[in-house]
Amino acid sequence: MARDGDIIRTADICDDHEFTVLVCETTFFDYAKRTHFHGQVVTFSTFEDNKGVREVMAEGGAGKVLVVDGQGSRRRALCGGNIAALAQEHGWEGLVYNGCIRDQHEFADLDFGVKAIGTTPMRPRTDGIAKTGVPLYFGGIVINDGDYLYADVDGIIVAPKPLHD
Repeated sequence: MARDGDIIRTADICDDHEFTVLVCETTFFDYAKRTHFHGQVVTFSTFEDNKGVREVMAEGGAGKVLVVDGQGSRRRALCGGNIAALAQEHGWEGLVYNGCIRDQHEFADLDFGVKAIGTTPMRPRTDGIAKTGVPLYFGGIVINDGDYLYADVDGIIVAPKPLHD
């Protein structure tokens, strides 16, 4: 598999494991320094509400990627700069939001990966409706807690286990 330093390319993984990976069809934008990251998936399902996400992040994220399914809502942000900084502080490899972030300017210096479908200025609700560790359905695929996610500028792919050397 071709690698550029520590960068693992999703296209290379797809070439080597075409029948193992799932390709997420959702278009994401990058908001932090790293446009490439990978790790074991931790799932968080919600709708316009981010109550509980700080507790999940505080559990530690070394080698992990938090995937938040906000059901594609663009009305309320699910992550701002403070929460993203907390994720970096706790060692998360990256965050993926099927939803929006806010305070985009606060993400620019964070040295990990953050992908989201867009931005919006409205803060999230905090009703406590989120569920963790559940299967997520978006982008034409199922993402399970414990799957392995690879992300770069080409997109996001998911596999049941790590596929890189």
